[in-house]
Amino acid sequence: MITWRRVEERDFPLLGRWLARPHVARWWNHETSPEAVARDFGPAVRGEEPSEDLLVLLDGRPLGLVQRCRLADYPQYVTELSGVVELPAGAMSIDYLIGEPELTGRGLGPAMIRAVVEATWADHPEATAVVVPVVAANRASWRALEKAGLRRVGEGALEPDNPVDDPAHYVYRIDRPPT
Repeated sequence: MITWRRVEERDFPLLGRWLARPHVARWWNHETSPEAVARDFGPAVRGEEPSEDLLVLLDGRPLGLVQRCRLADYPQYVTELSGVVELPAGAMSIDYLIGEPELTGRGLGPAMIRAVVEATWADHPEATAVVVPVVAANRASWRALEKAGLRRVGEGALEPDNPVDDPAHYVYRIDRPPT
């Protein structure tokens, strides 16, 4: 069963280990020192930043990380994304990773994404859609989005997280289901 909770400071060493793993580091390009992890994840943990960092668990065992945010809380990001796709008011976004290499390639990524997206509708009643840009070269990531029910709505140049990547991105979207 996939569940999650908010990331806490006690999770920082685990996040640092995950971010250093080659299958994560390739796409996240994140500093992994304890100071860098505390600097980058601490504001959300303390409620100083509007994003949500969620530690995802599989049967109680840490599986991965999902970062969820309202796009409107990040105007520069909205400006960049709006150059590629139309963004509806109330759109949210997620970023995600599976931390343990032995848990990749087992269908857990789509399940994790699907579960968090479905919860987004209840957790954020104002959310109208979830929009996710992904580097075009990261086939595993965009295939996970497709398997989770998101559809490709655009492609274009966006600033990649890792400077070694081409700016080519695909943008995926899923709308709030009708009630």
